[in-house]
Amino acid sequence: MPGLFTDYRRQASGKQSSSERIETTMKKVLFIDRDGTLINEPMEDPQIDSLDKLKFTPGVFTWLGRIARETGYELVMVSNQDGLGTASFPEETFWPVQNMIINTLAGEGIHFEAIHIDHSLPHENKPTRKPGIGMLDKYFSDQYDLKNSIVIGDRMTDVEMAKNLGATCILINDGSLQQKVAEMGLSSVCQLITHNWKEIY
Repeated sequence: MPGLFTDYRRQASGKQSSSERIETTMKKVLFIDRDGTLINEPMEDPQIDSLDKLKFTPGVFTWLGRIARETGYELVMVSNQDGLGTASFPEETFWPVQNMIINTLAGEGIHFEAIHIDHSLPHENKPTRKPGIGMLDKYFSDQYDLKNSIVIGDRMTDVEMAKNLGATCILINDGSLQQKVAEMGLSSVCQLITHNWKEIY
């Protein structure tokens, strides 16, 4: 879907009506997943706990960078990091990778206003764990326009989180999850399914 952000780029350039200017006083947010979205997540070893495993998703610097520079969306990272802080995933192996991600993206003009990381395991069913929205209470205010905000992620939990926020979702996927999206009644939530950052732009 070329031009997904066309309207917001038009607003940012000043080519908007008075009613559109009123609407843009509320902040729109891109809630962006980390593993599998910003960086590669190998299926055989999904825990990114060393710099040797860190590889950025193709196109993310160029196209997310353009979105960050050309639109007024606030960028927020939201990530489940299973068991972070436990013996199997100590924090000292997580933070060098996380800091490298943040610093590298910042060098490309991609800055996150906030970072929300859930440390729990799936069986704990904590409300802070995606698709739960327990970490995101602050966005339910008159300062934020959740209806026109977007979740970008590579899992069904990201699509479900978008529904729970009252937002929409861009699913980073090769199309293999399209049927699942339909079966779960989430087609109206999912604006786009693609593994190409250029198509998102």
